[in-house]
Amino acid sequence: MSYTIKDVAKKANVSIATVSRILNGQGGYSEKTKSKVLQVIEELGYQPNAVARGLINKRTHTIGVLFPKLSSSLVTDLLDGIEKAANDNGSSVIVCHTESNGEKTIKYLQLLIEKRVDGIIFASEILKEEYHQYITKSKMPLILLSTESYAYPVPFVKVNDYHASYSAAKYLMDKGHTKIGMISGNKEDIIAGKPRIEGFQKALSDHNIPLDDRNIVFSRGFTFPDGVEGLKKLLDQFPDVTAIFGASDEIAIGALSAAYQLGIKVPEDLSVMGYDNLQLAEMSIPPLTTVGQPLAKMGETAAKMLLKMLETGEVPESRIMPHKIIERLSVKERK
Repeated sequence: MSYTIKDVAKKANVSIATVSRILNGQGGYSEKTKSKVLQVIEELGYQPNAVARGLINKRTHTIGVLFPKLSSSLVTDLLDGIEKAANDNGSSVIVCHTESNGEKTIKYLQLLIEKRVDGIIFASEILKEEYHQYITKSKMPLILLSTESYAYPVPFVKVNDYHASYSAAKYLMDKGHTKIGMISGNKEDIIAGKPRIEGFQKALSDHNIPLDDRNIVFSRGFTFPDGVEGLKKLLDQFPDVTAIFGASDEIAIGALSAAYQLGIKVPEDLSVMGYDNLQLAEMSIPPLTTVGQPLAKMGETAAKMLLKMLETGEVPESRIMPHKIIERLSVKERK
């Protein structure tokens, strides 16, 4: 049998309001009354209704998070950080898988608002006008994670993809490579695709490295199959390439797999570098040199920003997180 707050009040011989104040620590009762009510709660095994309590204190202690893809290792790392900050704060996380589908995204936003979540973290894709209008109309606090908006003044947490990609290309040049190719993500993606392409191009241009249509293969996304197909295309158009920068670790590991199938040794014949520093990167053969994003820390920072926003009502400043080169065994120095 499921007991209600009314049952607790009746057995403890107090009002429902008194039980509610005790549950929410609001005062206005004696220690004797508090002890009696808590004893009844324990005897009945009463579980306070989270939604009902949320109506009282205007907080449900839940955060809604929207991801376009849940199978990605990148998402797992971001979510680890979000959950850590939420749990430390006594909050829970509701995760929604949008598949980058507009109709599905709106339905999840509607669900989160109906569930009275305290705020929303919107991760890894473009904040479209229809999403922003819907969230703004609901007055729901919002933080962007691993993405940003050029159209709307929404606080975000991310790495500077342009600078990070520049650093990757510069690293390969510092290792003596002059015939450098890139397997990019989607060039129409203004959040991670375009900035990483432009950072790579700028680095080669600044250091007088030959750069033309041969250097880059444009993929549909940032996945393992994109890397497999991307390497084959790049070798066709740039057969003397000695080093490849993959715009994600999944792309780079796909390139490693394709190289193995083609009998190309990494790093003896071809150096390969990734972007993200997923756990997969250190499990690959050879272990992958990559640009490290502090993914768990990014997720934790975004959640902390949202929680502080809820406490203070103030909009936090956006955070650009530091990237760094993680050296492993997939890049060979050319002398």
